[in-house]
Amino acid sequence: MKSYDEIYRYTQKVLDLIEKPGINQEEVEWVKQETLTGFREYVNPGFLEYRKSVTLGALDAAVEWSDAGPNSFRDINGKEYIDCLGGFGIYNVGHRHPKVMKAVTDQLNRQALHSQDLLDPLRAMLMRILAELTPGDLKYSFLVNSGTESVEAALKLARAYNPKKPTIIAATKAFHGKSYGSLAGTAKGVFRRPFMPMLPGVRHVAFNDLDMLRKTMQACKMVGEDVGAVLLEPIQGEGGVNIPDDNYLPGVRQLCDEYGALLIFDEVQTGMGRTGKMFCSEHYDIAPDILCLAKSFGGGIMPAGATVATEKVFSVLFENPFLHTTTFGGNPLACAAAIANINVLIEEKLPERAASMGEYMLKGLREAAKGHVDKIVDVRGKGLLMAMEFVDDNIGFQVSKHMFDNGVLVSGTLVNAQVIRVEPPLTISQEEADKVFDTLALALEKVKQGK
Repeated sequence: MKSYDEIYRYTQKVLDLIEKPGINQEEVEWVKQETLTGFREYVNPGFLEYRKSVTLGALDAAVEWSDAGPNSFRDINGKEYIDCLGGFGIYNVGHRHPKVMKAVTDQLNRQALHSQDLLDPLRAMLMRILAELTPGDLKYSFLVNSGTESVEAALKLARAYNPKKPTIIAATKAFHGKSYGSLAGTAKGVFRRPFMPMLPGVRHVAFNDLDMLRKTMQACKMVGEDVGAVLLEPIQGEGGVNIPDDNYLPGVRQLCDEYGALLIFDEVQTGMGRTGKMFCSEHYDIAPDILCLAKSFGGGIMPAGATVATEKVFSVLFENPFLHTTTFGGNPLACAAAIANINVLIEEKLPERAASMGEYMLKGLREAAKGHVDKIVDVRGKGLLMAMEFVDDNIGFQVSKHMFDNGVLVSGTLVNAQVIRVEPPLTISQEEADKVFDTLALALEKVKQGK
């Protein structure tokens, strides 16, 4: 028989640390050592060596411990960082927004999870809010825990709706998740090759190339493999913050209508105000048939997401709602967080703020990059989804490392450190943004000097 005494003592020690508002130096050193050992022996030793744009080797400063205000966090040593990564886009309303925290705490005090059998009211209320919030005729929702799950649900809906149109088209440089279905849509070969073959019937075309999409849809129809859905990020986030031409997404909508294919927008990263509108598709005055949401959907407090579809599409699940289910998706805590998140986005006009601050930050980043054309190729973005592209991965890593050492966290994309995202909370202040610009300018100068 295994003795649980040591496990009990260890868990109690960790719980005691969690409870403390502050820890002493001896406890700091213990946490750092446990973190390093834990990652090496029980998580994955690769994480200690592989860093796109933070640290390489010495991990002391990279042991995260607490938030430090709405737009920053603090490491185990007490050093504070302006968060220009935003958890890959989860902190749209900032870290630990009090209204979201209160909603989750209030619900936790009432009921954490539901019975799975009775009707849960917050799910119904959140779905009504989503029907009114989302563009076009989107109406019915399926609630999930993550972006990957949101895309999985979208793919299953599309296949069920168009069973005689088996082909799904995604784009090169796309990222839609890493479970089998979503990975089939994701375009990066290094993530796909170890798990081949992928979900059948998924093809990729170049992003922002209407002619290639048109010819591919035409060819698929000619050979009897009609396209049932086109899956796209309106702006590719992980692929390098790739912004399409103004006519591209309206053209995709038109092609989908022409060929009877569903248009699926993966707005896991671009949604909930990130690009200067509540949803990125609103910039182009179009609406998808299925919309995927997650990341910031839970207000930076709870894992939460949704797959929203038109009534016509979602009706394939009406006869048997158990065709696609989830245990924890749409739980009361997640619903409370999502409702509060939407409330805050509207109350504080954060999509509008993302638009104005996005312009301010793009201008400031470009100013900081002046005189360094030999190192930085482009600074681009829409709203507060921005990227800096460097001449190569090494320069991008060096600049990011200098910025991190000076209190600003940025991170690479799936392109690696050659393209660095700048994705702060929508609540970032001008003062904090100015510090980001100064830090970037200093980092570029240090790299120029070979330091």
